[in-house]
Amino acid sequence: MIKKLLHTRYRVADLEKTVEFYKEVLGLKETSRHTSGRGSQLVFFKAPGSEEEIEICKFDGSGPVEVGADITHLAFEVDDIEEFARHATAKGYPLSDGPHKSGSGSVIAFIDAPEGYEVELIQRAKTH
Repeated sequence: MIKKLLHTRYRVADLEKTVEFYKEVLGLKETSRHTSGRGSQLVFFKAPGSEEEIEICKFDGSGPVEVGADITHLAFEVDDIEEFARHATAKGYPLSDGPHKSGSGSVIAFIDAPEGYEVELIQRAKTH
C-alpha cells in the first residue's frame, strides 16, 4: 500500500537555469544532487514546511523537453503575494497571471518557470 508522496519530477533541458530559479526566485532548499544509474542528472528541492521533494531531472536520452500548455503546475503558499511578485520580477520572472481573488478570499497568481513549467502562488485568506 502507498504510505506517502515522496517527490514529483520535472525534466528540463537547462538544469542550472532551472536550479537557479528554484533557489533564487522560489527560495527552495537544494537537498541533494547526484547522477542516477542510467545517467540522469538529478537535483532535489524542498519547500519550507513540506516533506515532499521536487526532483529536477536532466536526461538528454529521453529526447527534447516539450512542456504542454496548462498540463501541470506546482502550487506554493506565500505570505504576501505582492511582495513575492516584486521579488520574482526583480529576478526576471514577472507574474504571468494574476493576482486574482478567489471565492474563498485567497489571492492566486502564476509565474512561469524556465522552460514553460507553471508555478501557482497562493496567499491564503486572512481568518479572523
